[in-house]
Amino acid sequence: MKKLLLLLALPLLSQAQTTPDAIKEKAAKIHEKALTIDTHADVPINMMKEGFDVSVEHDYAKDGSQIDFPRMKKGGMDGMFFAVYLGQGKRSPEANAEAKKKALAIFDKIHEAVKLHPEMAGIATTPKDAYRLQKEGKRAVFIGMENGWPVNNDLANLKLYYDLGLRYITLSHSANNDIADSSTDPDGPEWNGLSPFGEQVVKEMNRLGMMVDISHVSDSTFYDVIKLTKVPVIASHSSCRALCDVPRNMTDDMIKTLAKNGGVIQINFVPGFVKKPSMQQELSMKAIRLKLRQTDLSPEDKKALFEEMKANAKKYESDMPTIQDAVNHIEHVIKLTSVDHVGIGMDLDGGGKVIGLDDVSDIGVITEELVRRGYSAKDIEKIWGGNIMRVLAAVEKGKSI
Repeated sequence: MKKLLLLLALPLLSQAQTTPDAIKEKAAKIHEKALTIDTHADVPINMMKEGFDVSVEHDYAKDGSQIDFPRMKKGGMDGMFFAVYLGQGKRSPEANAEAKKKALAIFDKIHEAVKLHPEMAGIATTPKDAYRLQKEGKRAVFIGMENGWPVNNDLANLKLYYDLGLRYITLSHSANNDIADSSTDPDGPEWNGLSPFGEQVVKEMNRLGMMVDISHVSDSTFYDVIKLTKVPVIASHSSCRALCDVPRNMTDDMIKTLAKNGGVIQINFVPGFVKKPSMQQELSMKAIRLKLRQTDLSPEDKKALFEEMKANAKKYESDMPTIQDAVNHIEHVIKLTSVDHVGIGMDLDGGGKVIGLDDVSDIGVITEELVRRGYSAKDIEKIWGGNIMRVLAAVEKGKSI
């Protein structure tokens, strides 16, 4: 009789374990334990604006900002790669020198913020740093460079930036540069992949122990990098072209090739890379993204831009991707390869946003969705930070200085 009652109770027990409250509770425990790393954060764009303090909690609903140290802590985000970003400009000796100057100013701002608030954060360059800072209850600030323009045709600059804490470079951005072709240059390819100088850049990054980032680059550039690199490479903020057919995303073959290389694709949460937008929505989003990246906006300009963003989001609300859509990209990579080759690079403060996740304090919903889909704590720990830390360690180990 006892056995019969137990058998009858099993479905009820199983149902209880999958209730929304049970999923939230399980996810919260996993989330707290996991090392959570996001590989692409555009918060330096805000940090370079007068009056923005990364140590103070801001309100997304009021100013549109998505990252600061208090909200990272609130969301359980242990570490992020702060992006030294420069949109591609004119390629002349004068413009290149100015790009290097601006990049160094961003490095200075990141280091200054951490130095001013040692109780909140620390600079991280290795997996050991990340795990140590997590134990100390501090945010790990890694540094990545979005667009290799500031390399300035001089390999010596790679060592300079490495010594300042740089641990990856996105070779190009939205236009071709002296290193490589971009996936979105309106004039098409210039080098048909890596330039001769770009080949030297990849080799030197391998030597230094700096990760090569193939987000933004053209397909031919990606395959050139794969042929040349001696260590795993990353896509710091890219999604899957099979689910959203845009050039910025990676094809299934590219993702499988990246996995064979031992690398990892970090899923981007920019709406237009998660779910294909309508032409009109894409044009509106592109215009807003360009305005967002300006560093000389007045308070009035900022307010007007934020109101424009809210109006645009409301207008195209039915087209906006959800957290489920974003996690579909994570799951697509897992089905193509394994759980060892995917992570998260949301592109917050650079356009990353899906319904259900407004800012960095909301990231627990990602873990909840993964739990809801049946992923184990071990799997989730790999997705959130384990995979990218494995690659960083492998690249560091592969260096020969």
